[in-house]
Amino acid sequence: MTHLPILIITTSLLVAFVLPLLGRHFPRAVEPLIIGIISANIVQVSGLLLYVNANGTFRYALGGWSPPWGIALSIDALGLFMILIIQSVSLGILIFARDDLIHEIENSLKPWYYTLFLLLLTAMTGLSVANDFFNVFVFMEISTITACAIIAIKPHPDCIEASLKYLILSTLGSGLVLFGLALVYMVTGYLSFDFIAESLPNAMNLYPLNIIVSLALLVVGMGIKAALFPLHVWLPDAHSSAVSPSSAILSGVVVKIYAVILIRLLYTVYGLDILAHIPISQILLTMATLAIFMGSLFAMGQTDIKRMLAYSSVAQIGYIFLGIALLSPSGITGGILHIANHAIMKSLLFLAAGAIIYQTGIRKIKDLVGIGYQMPLTMGIFGVGALAMVGIPGFNGFVSKFHLAVGALEAQQPVFVIVILISSLMNAVYYFPILIRAFFGPVNHQMKFDQLPLGMVISLIGFAVATIYLGLLPGGLINLAEAISQFLLSRS
Repeated sequence: MTHLPILIITTSLLVAFVLPLLGRHFPRAVEPLIIGIISANIVQVSGLLLYVNANGTFRYALGGWSPPWGIALSIDALGLFMILIIQSVSLGILIFARDDLIHEIENSLKPWYYTLFLLLLTAMTGLSVANDFFNVFVFMEISTITACAIIAIKPHPDCIEASLKYLILSTLGSGLVLFGLALVYMVTGYLSFDFIAESLPNAMNLYPLNIIVSLALLVVGMGIKAALFPLHVWLPDAHSSAVSPSSAILSGVVVKIYAVILIRLLYTVYGLDILAHIPISQILLTMATLAIFMGSLFAMGQTDIKRMLAYSSVAQIGYIFLGIALLSPSGITGGILHIANHAIMKSLLFLAAGAIIYQTGIRKIKDLVGIGYQMPLTMGIFGVGALAMVGIPGFNGFVSKFHLAVGALEAQQPVFVIVILISSLMNAVYYFPILIRAFFGPVNHQMKFDQLPLGMVISLIGFAVATIYLGLLPGGLINLAEAISQFLLSRS
């Protein structure tokens, strides 16, 4: 059991490099193989999560060399929770992608797309359990390059431009992170998070400016990669122009991994005692509030459905950072819940938009009049995602927003309850008109069933079921998020 973490990473890495060769000689084996390896990863991570819940967190030392000389992975509930989201959401997206990619990219590029996709998942898996700055930086760069590549693989000028913009800004974020970790290394002499956490209190007394500047650099660097407003400028182009499976994985998972890294840094490396001397909480709360409102305002003004969903993601990232910055048990729980819930419902919405484009070629919101009669299943499922995004009770979005509101009250900052309520109304302003146009506008077509391949239908239904299930029966997910919250606060 203890060797599973490195096995998941190494096997995924090996399979990723085998896929192009397999695609040349046995092209029909590529998709079953990548779906099989991700399914196996889900089973292994689920087993690891049960093991950690029963036996507690442990460190896996690669090659038997313990830190600070060797590399150790942190196998805890937070990392395993994120890996489970990454692998599970990716499985649903890949099932959808089998048929959708035929219309998006050349058939000869599909094995290369799957290689990039699996490398991206492997990098995010590594980031979830990395317990030192060196591996965080290495996996972060792999994630950045592969994320840019799955945007640029579509032969369209908009995709190339969006990928280049993403690469430039993400490289800027990487540079800031590198300077930040260099400052930490300068005053502690360590790259391992555990050893840094032990050394920082003393370093704070001797070199307070280094610690403050390092934290500022790390927050801004991770903020760029997580698309936290106003550091989000790369996201709308990247998410709206990419192929639909890429849009789903980028919005649903990729931007969240950097929020998870920041959670680990703030709570388990720097700790609440150091954060009490730095107004980082107030800064993040301000940025989160701006993200929630400005992301929604920009979404209201969009005419392209995928671009509207992209700006909606900016707002939803704000909810996650709001939970992180409240520094209260329920606030952290709500932020962690929203990482999972948003991954599911935003993947659903991007894939539903992809299905509309697949069948009709329509991207403009104004052209969706009566689409509910042409594609009742897809638009019904889109409606599930929309209701969840607004935060209607019975859907998973309500669960995380409720905990964020409770967290705001725990932190004695009720103004953020008002922020959540107003923002939910703003969400309704740009989601509900789409549903009204689809089902209640002028009817030019007779009702007929969606003309979609079976894999796309299965994927959409799976995400819709998960959205409703986690809204009606969220107990298991809430218990896990609360356990992670307690773990983080106990380490601070």
